[in-house]
Amino acid sequence: MQARKKYVLLGLCACCWLVLFYLGGGIQLRLLRWLTRHRGEVLRHWPNWTDRAFLPRYAHLDELQTDPGMAESPRQRRQAWSAIYKDSRCRMETCFDFSRCRRRGREGFRVYIYPSEKNDRVSESYRKILTSIKESRYYTSDPHEACLFVLGIDTLDRDQLSGQFVPNVDERIRGYPLWNDGRNHLIFNLYSGTWPNYTGDLGFNIGQAILAKASLNTEHFRPGFDVSIPLFSKDHPQKGGERGWLVRNNVPPRRKYLLMFKGKRYLTGIGSDTRNALHHIHNGKDIVSLTTCRHGKDWEKHKDARCDHDNLEYERFDYQELLHNSTFCLVPRGRRLGSFRFLESLQAACIPVLLSNGWELPFSDVIQWNQAVIEGDERLLLQVPSTVIAVGNESILALRQRTQMLWEAYFSSVDKIVLTTLEIIKDRVFSHVSRNKYMWNSLPGGLLVLPEYSTHLAHFPFYYLGLGVSPGQEFTAVIHAVSPLVSQSQPIMKLLQVVSKSKYCTQIIILWNSEKPPPSRSKWPPMPVPLTVTDGRRKTTSRFLPHVAIETEAVLSLDEDTVLLTSEVNFAFLVWRSFPERIVGYPPRSHFWDPLKRAWGYTSKWTNDYSIVLTGAAFYHRYYHYLFTHYLPQSLRSLVDRTSNCEDILMNFLVSAVTHQPPIKVTQRKQYKELPSSQIGCLMACPCPTSQGMKSVPWANPEHFNQRQECINFFANWFGYMPLVHSQFRLDPVLFKDQVSIHRKKYKDLERA
Repeated sequence: MQARKKYVLLGLCACCWLVLFYLGGGIQLRLLRWLTRHRGEVLRHWPNWTDRAFLPRYAHLDELQTDPGMAESPRQRRQAWSAIYKDSRCRMETCFDFSRCRRRGREGFRVYIYPSEKNDRVSESYRKILTSIKESRYYTSDPHEACLFVLGIDTLDRDQLSGQFVPNVDERIRGYPLWNDGRNHLIFNLYSGTWPNYTGDLGFNIGQAILAKASLNTEHFRPGFDVSIPLFSKDHPQKGGERGWLVRNNVPPRRKYLLMFKGKRYLTGIGSDTRNALHHIHNGKDIVSLTTCRHGKDWEKHKDARCDHDNLEYERFDYQELLHNSTFCLVPRGRRLGSFRFLESLQAACIPVLLSNGWELPFSDVIQWNQAVIEGDERLLLQVPSTVIAVGNESILALRQRTQMLWEAYFSSVDKIVLTTLEIIKDRVFSHVSRNKYMWNSLPGGLLVLPEYSTHLAHFPFYYLGLGVSPGQEFTAVIHAVSPLVSQSQPIMKLLQVVSKSKYCTQIIILWNSEKPPPSRSKWPPMPVPLTVTDGRRKTTSRFLPHVAIETEAVLSLDEDTVLLTSEVNFAFLVWRSFPERIVGYPPRSHFWDPLKRAWGYTSKWTNDYSIVLTGAAFYHRYYHYLFTHYLPQSLRSLVDRTSNCEDILMNFLVSAVTHQPPIKVTQRKQYKELPSSQIGCLMACPCPTSQGMKSVPWANPEHFNQRQECINFFANWFGYMPLVHSQFRLDPVLFKDQVSIHRKKYKDLERA
């Protein structure tokens, strides 16, 4: 009986406990919802975590200067965005006319720029963008040929308070007959919105146009359609740009400062929260985080209690010195999501630590940013120091090296930023012939990998090492012939015999570039390998055309009067197989800077230092034929054809621009005694008796040498920098000219000659 009463009592207690839990829990939930609803303005800046005790706060509420009444809710921002960008769901499949690009095949990707009107104001930055397009291989002046259209109206700065703001854009573009609601149009923008909210409002309806924009928000970014570009200054170079600051294999990878930032602190308006909190991590030793209030006209009216102290601390450190000596660089949002600090950090090999929630990083479609930057959370600033301290030395070195690769491939100039934008769009249009992520994220970068040549990594020489691929064991000889065939004793006949005896030679192509028609096949000597004679069309650049007859990876480029031994050919080919991405050959030349003329000079003096290997006797990969023909602009190739000169220099420029390395010189037997300096001077200046037999030699003509001086400066101007690299490296055959038995030598003929 007593046991039964116990069970009844326990049951009643359990029921009461459940009722109380249910009612109490409901009251708690309702209370939490009420508090959240009424305190939403305060909690808006913090993550919606259940237990706020675990939420690290990095700023006091009185330090957050943003006026809550001026901030827009996410819903308001979406409504404002959709009102301006009515086609916010655009994709290439729905808002792009592919037929305009594909009607001429892969050559159909052409870009047309609307002509500017007389009174149009065009900023320096937009002028650089338009120049980059006009000088690219994609530009067309015929709108009927165009696949893509770019406005002549400057749309870079859409801040209504800016002096660069162009009004009435909506009205003007609607009057363009080809506008078609923005279809197949590309619009560039760096700044949007205005004070105090700095939204994505461009002030005109872009319709179905592709937006290439800096500071793009992931909420508004249309994946696979828009292109996020970096914010760059008006001083950003048009071409080339400065090299990155990282010395190869820089050890130790860590620098003097662990983490740094130096920049503005905003006292009012959007962007204040993050910048106002940066002083919390500053210790003045390994972490330097400096801000100043001293900017803008009315900064003193809004200054707070910290401004004077911050301004003094700010002046203690030099920004360039910090960049050079910091391992990590903070890149917090400014008024907008993007910041100039981003590109500055990339160039300096200072690993960017991003504090800009919601920023769609530049060229995010193709670049794997997790290999170059660290993305932090603006709300968790205090965790940043411990995060970067935990990064190991190997990871630091890898991250820094990747910053340099990305900087030099895509960001060092306006040219590269614009061309990367166009290439991304082109890959979308011709998706079946496009670059993969590996091509975009490894040297030499996507701009120098033309998918029309191949989409297979193993077909490009600069990927061999990473893939563990060895180049082929055969080569094709391409002989450039300009003299009519009148005798069987001409140098070209001996050259054919020498080259065809090489066990690595699989075919010989004679590029006939003479005014007289090529002789019949019976006039050529019998050889153990196939011989093809093709028309060079009397163009100097035809020697670098991507001839379909070339089936081997290796190309041996030869002038008709080149004098070589078969053993020399074999040795050079074996050297090339170890350096398949470079030019490997015999005749060296060099460039130098002339401070008096303030121009580049060219010299043919025989010294240990060289930067060019002439293609009159050199090996290289056949891909460079394709790159020479389809990557270089018509203006450079036209100069070569017009002067019948400099094609070898231009090929060296191209290969060094791809590899960032010098060519490889191999040892050649000494064939001729050097002429006395007086005779050399006579050769360069006038036809003297000792040089009568050499009048026909091109290099004996003073005009020929002067042209090469001009070419080297013309080429450097187009590239925007000097890509040629000096070297003193030379490879000799093993035991060459050593005091050992001749029977032990593999290349006996070299010493006997």
